[in-house]
Amino acid sequence: MADTPSEDEIRQQFEALIAGLDRDATTDAVRSMVDRPGPRTLRPPRPHLRKPPLPHPVLLRVRIDLDDARPAIWRSLDIRSDVRLDVVHRAIQTSFAWLDYHLHQFSLGGAAFRRDTELFLCPFDVDEGDEEGTPATDVRLDETLHEPGDTLHYVYDYGDDWQLTLRLEEVLPLPADAPAVRCVDGRRAAPPEDCGHLTDADQLAEVLDDPAHFDVDEVNAVFDDPINRIATAGIDPRLHRLLYRLQAQPDSDDLVARAERLLAVPEPMAAAALAEGLHPILWFLDHAGDDGFVLTASGYLKPVDVGPACAVVPSMEGWIGARTRESDCAPLQNFRELLQKLGLLRKYKGRLVRTRRGTALMNDPAGLVEYLGERLVPTDASGFDVDSSMLLLFFAATSEDGVLPLERIAELLTALDWRVGGGEPVRSYNLYGPVHNLLVNVSEPRSSRDPVTLGAVAAAIARSALTGQRPG
Repeated sequence: MADTPSEDEIRQQFEALIAGLDRDATTDAVRSMVDRPGPRTLRPPRPHLRKPPLPHPVLLRVRIDLDDARPAIWRSLDIRSDVRLDVVHRAIQTSFAWLDYHLHQFSLGGAAFRRDTELFLCPFDVDEGDEEGTPATDVRLDETLHEPGDTLHYVYDYGDDWQLTLRLEEVLPLPADAPAVRCVDGRRAAPPEDCGHLTDADQLAEVLDDPAHFDVDEVNAVFDDPINRIATAGIDPRLHRLLYRLQAQPDSDDLVARAERLLAVPEPMAAAALAEGLHPILWFLDHAGDDGFVLTASGYLKPVDVGPACAVVPSMEGWIGARTRESDCAPLQNFRELLQKLGLLRKYKGRLVRTRRGTALMNDPAGLVEYLGERLVPTDASGFDVDSSMLLLFFAATSEDGVLPLERIAELLTALDWRVGGGEPVRSYNLYGPVHNLLVNVSEPRSSRDPVTLGAVAAAIARSALTGQRPG
């Protein structure tokens, strides 16, 4: 089989093909090649250069240099080997005093825009469907750096084109109390955002008060901020991106205090307490039994089951409508459908039955809480649903009195430039989605006139959704 031609050989063949053609003929020839159906053979696939993760977490001392800076601008960070590249991205942004305004990319094997590198993508590129790389959130640092001298490349702001090289200097034992990231050294101030790729001291003196300034304690003080610690603590990165943008809002001290509470180790909950709070879900799983609920021809619960179901679903408290048909009991129907979407129940041959997952979890309250947390906000979800869900979970997990301040959450979403109904600000009722539905239905019943007050199990589910931690 013939060898695959190199890019230079392909270019030479192309130039030979179009030699002597006028402009219109050249355009037609190129268009015919671009439009021609078939596999994309002109560009070879990118290589796979990732390494297996290290068998045990260690501390990696990584020097990060801004390429082409004169004199050198660099930072030295101690980073846990098991953090993911989205955490490394936030560490770079913090240590270089950048604001995460622009796109970024990691690459292994060379600079990001070369064809012989493996790419690790920022959320925007993932959302845009870029298929030439792996999400940075899916890649650990120790899948890129193993031995001293190994390098990883990073580019930030494709306009100013800040290219940085991460070089592993030393592999150290991991202390039990080691934070995810710590700055240990560095030199000189980083260029400010949107300055046009200024890299030498004379140029930077025009936009910086003191280009020689660097203070390791200042960097670590920023790392110690609770909202920044969320970025390096294994908490859902989607939450950190929101809180980072909201730091300038009034009452941001409350967000910082809540972030501190989210980072704290919670009191364990006994299995009996978890089961009590999960009772509405467990009731459905138990009564589905081996034969399941017999459904009507239209797929609803039968009237004989509607009354007992209404009695255990907290959101049916104060319902003024009839309670004989499920189609007349919107809160009940919404909750039952949510349990199906979460993969605990399913319809099968005219019956509502437990799934295998539901059967496996019905006697494992802690496992059920963990599972619900995993399923509440799909990783491929985006837009308003994700932002609203993240804030609902954040406030639910960190409320000291159990109150879920829907109006405050709506105001924050409006501050994030979300609008509904032709440009109207977000209202509390716009938050009545799956997350709200689940949380209120594992809490005590309440009147519609009372503030939403959540129970301990709702807080545990919210915390598990954000941190991945199993309760108990």
